[in-house]
Amino acid sequence: MPEWVADAVIISVKPHGEGSAVVIVLTAENGRHAGLVRGGTSSKMRGILQPGNRVRVNWRARLVDQLGQMQIELIHAIPALMLDDALRLAGIASACALLDGTLPEREAQHALYDGTNALFDLMCLDDPDNRWIEGYVRWELGLLNAAGYQLDLTRCAASGAHDKLAYVSPKSGCAIALDQAGDYAQRMLTLPVFLGGITNVASDHVSGLNLTGHFLEKRVFAAHNQNLPIQRRRLADMVLNRYNQIAHTEQTQ
Repeated sequence: MPEWVADAVIISVKPHGEGSAVVIVLTAENGRHAGLVRGGTSSKMRGILQPGNRVRVNWRARLVDQLGQMQIELIHAIPALMLDDALRLAGIASACALLDGTLPEREAQHALYDGTNALFDLMCLDDPDNRWIEGYVRWELGLLNAAGYQLDLTRCAASGAHDKLAYVSPKSGCAIALDQAGDYAQRMLTLPVFLGGITNVASDHVSGLNLTGHFLEKRVFAAHNQNLPIQRRRLADMVLNRYNQIAHTEQTQ
């Protein structure tokens, strides 16, 4: 009888039958893995089975290719620490939806598992300027890499130079130097400063999400005839609205 026990992050919960739930988790060794949790919709389990929670999972099945059953114990309730911060909750929801929609089943994801835990720990820190968004964008770059799409943001695709990088080609995913973009500059994606760009603007977080969002949508989800998850779109909209509010406040002062 196949069985494993591992720490995991819950990424999806769906009701199933009479009071049960199909829970999808991310582990280092077993990757994205689903299992049935008996009584998963009960009031006792509802607080445990929240996307973003860090848990200990015991999975077993009669055959290795079956859905199997999970017993889950809570280790750390991450979203509960952010109940008064809608933007961070949106970040958790977006990350979980992307993991659920991007990763194949039952393939080891050591780097991405560690990166996801590091991101969620970062989001728990006191951070009034929401610099965690920079970590989130870097995490999405890691997700793209895990999906087989690695962007080259370290040198200019046209000249080979490593300085004055300002843009990213929406087709190749390669950085472009400021003096190499020419008439195509307006068609390019902006490379934010925290990823090596040279234009330090207040909308850096917006630019970062636009960058990774473009390639997630065009290279990953479109390949499966799917749209970017609504949770990811909601996060981008919230960050853009926050930037617009800050810009409006500064203009009126």
